[in-house]
Amino acid sequence: MTGLILAVRYLTIVPLPGRAAHGVDALGRAAGWFPVVGLGLGLVLVGVERVASVLFPSLLAALLTVTAWKVLTGGLHLDGLADCLDGLVGRDAEHRLSIMRDSRIGAFGAVGLILFLLLEIAAVAELPAGLRWRALLVVPALSRATPPLVARCFRAAKVEGHGAAFRSGLRAGAAPVALVPALALVWAGLGVAGLLGAGAALVAALALAGFMTARLGGVTGDVLGAAIEVAELAGLLTVSAWAHARP
Repeated sequence: MTGLILAVRYLTIVPLPGRAAHGVDALGRAAGWFPVVGLGLGLVLVGVERVASVLFPSLLAALLTVTAWKVLTGGLHLDGLADCLDGLVGRDAEHRLSIMRDSRIGAFGAVGLILFLLLEIAAVAELPAGLRWRALLVVPALSRATPPLVARCFRAAKVEGHGAAFRSGLRAGAAPVALVPALALVWAGLGVAGLLGAGAALVAALALAGFMTARLGGVTGDVLGAAIEVAELAGLLTVSAWAHARP
């Protein structure tokens, strides 16, 4: 259970009591718990959305739900996404990595985050009510199964840093241990739409990691965080498209 405690502490702002191992390598060993943390996050989001949808119009309810989503995670993955976007302007891999290490956000990062959040809010708002709560329940679990997959498929950009430490701490079967229950949950919650959303989410996460590997020489902790955000958005957009396309 120490792995679960560590995963909750790292992926959310929930201050769980007790002792747990420290370090990003220890977090790699706890990666199998990531979808469980995502499911817990999804349960909270369903509650927030149910209350908000009773009190407010759909767009405002979606805005409040996504706000709760990002607050509960401490903006951790959004920070990684912003850093990746800012790093695109670098001259070479070393320069891009130095930009990504800078705590200040640049124009690419700021504009990218605004557009990203607008897309996510719109995707949540436009989902039919019966589909919305199920998507909010399972998409966070699915997206949090992507870091071990990405870390296994791509080398680390640096010998030190969060990405390298997380990768070194991964157990041999970490990726399937995280992915299989997440996919089963998506199938149970959303059926065919969920499987399509899962496919889009995994492809988006791997495509992002592949693109950043070409730019940086590997993946970093920021890339792993960005992969979670991109997977969430791709999953939501796919489920929304499925609902819109059906007669």
